[in-house]
Amino acid sequence: MTSITTTDPATGVRRTLDLEETDSAGLAAAVSAATAATTRLQALGRTGRARLLESIADALEARRDDVVAAADSETALGSIRLNGELSRTAFQLRFFAEVLREGSYLEAVIDHAGDTPMGPRPDLRRMLVPLGPVAVYAASNFPLAFSVPGGDTAAALAAGAGVVVKAHPAHPATSALVASVTAEVTDPVVGRAVSVVYGYQAGIDLVQAPAIRAASFTGSPGGGRALAELAAARPSPIPFYGELGSINPVLVSPAAAAARADTIAAGLAASIVQGGGQFCTKPGIALVPAGASGDALVAALASAVAAVDAKPALTLGMADAYRDGLASLAAVPGASLLSGGSASATGSTSPAVVEFDGEELAGRLAEECFGPVAVVARYRDDEHAARLAAGLPGTLTATLFLEPGDAGVPAARAAVTASAGRILYDQYPTGVAVAWAQHHGGPWPSTDSVHTSVGATSIRRYLRPVAWQNAPEAELPAELRDGPVDFPRRVDGVLVLP
Repeated sequence: MTSITTTDPATGVRRTLDLEETDSAGLAAAVSAATAATTRLQALGRTGRARLLESIADALEARRDDVVAAADSETALGSIRLNGELSRTAFQLRFFAEVLREGSYLEAVIDHAGDTPMGPRPDLRRMLVPLGPVAVYAASNFPLAFSVPGGDTAAALAAGAGVVVKAHPAHPATSALVASVTAEVTDPVVGRAVSVVYGYQAGIDLVQAPAIRAASFTGSPGGGRALAELAAARPSPIPFYGELGSINPVLVSPAAAAARADTIAAGLAASIVQGGGQFCTKPGIALVPAGASGDALVAALASAVAAVDAKPALTLGMADAYRDGLASLAAVPGASLLSGGSASATGSTSPAVVEFDGEELAGRLAEECFGPVAVVARYRDDEHAARLAAGLPGTLTATLFLEPGDAGVPAARAAVTASAGRILYDQYPTGVAVAWAQHHGGPWPSTDSVHTSVGATSIRRYLRPVAWQNAPEAELPAELRDGPVDFPRRVDGVLVLP
């Protein structure tokens, strides 16, 4: 078998780990463990799973120094960023413990037998139940919060599903460490609820494993599309929830540009370069009015971005892709590189701003360039701005900068927000709060526009509805039996609160 290596992006030093790529037997064992854990997780019940999630969070925080050091050695993201990410990871686990105890995620409904205008109705009871074991594909840019112990895993465990995580090759040592910390908590209670597999072929085979009932992925469009096609081509297709990048457009109205060009430019620059520009919510396109106010905003943005030092990309491959992406953007007719923009042979990337003066955003301009760069498209009027926005694909976010009572660019506002999963006003899209009302998803390149990968309702991806008709009480889940319960449910059409 092939040994696993890891590279420190800050130094370029590569080391061989005491890990090997997962072979077919190892993958089968991981899937089998997740299947067995699924049965035990469901038997724990909501409160038991809530306590388990809280214990995992406690264990990760108890190993904070070790986990942050491991992640920094593989990502060069820095201790401040990684400590914050570990806190977010623990928060997500505890948040889903709250979701479990609150219970409304079950969507429990009871319709007792009775007469209706359509004739007699049988006793019907419905709620959501776990799909079964799930696959999670770890993200490169979040070695904790969107990887082995991240939000997808937390939601799946909360649902009652065992998990097999395909580790990202950018941080295998971190993946192994946090998996071992998690196992110390889960193994005595439900067995190996979270297994980790390594290697390209293991990732391909995982989505095709017959026992796996759903898969989630955060990463590139090419990799996500390939896995989605494999999931759909199975004898029994499974849902594939992929977040495959986002352009995250920003629209600045003429009034907003005139009133606060410098302020908007400073905040936009900070959002573009945050985390080395390696966030899926990085603003990739800014629609800025032509004229003096827009000129001032663009000049301030270019200056702010140029003042930011180069930072290591997560991998050398990502640095190369950034270099190629900048070249392709600058080669578009009507586009010009205003500031910065390079990738060194050692993998450091410097931020850039590309200005575009043309009629339509299409082709390379409408695609994500992963790294610290944004395209500023200048618009003459509302109709021109709307035409520019119409060329953009689906997106996680859309941001509007408006003044109070601002009625400017109505067509552009409608076009920018038409295909967005989250609409922001006078704020920046980097940063995704873990909350009940959060939605992190959108039309393609999200593979499923109905569901979110962040927030309470992300648990819905790993559940399916089942109805029981005329069932004896002993056959019913506890949540569907008559009598008082500690969570909301609908009984005979009336919402009943605990």
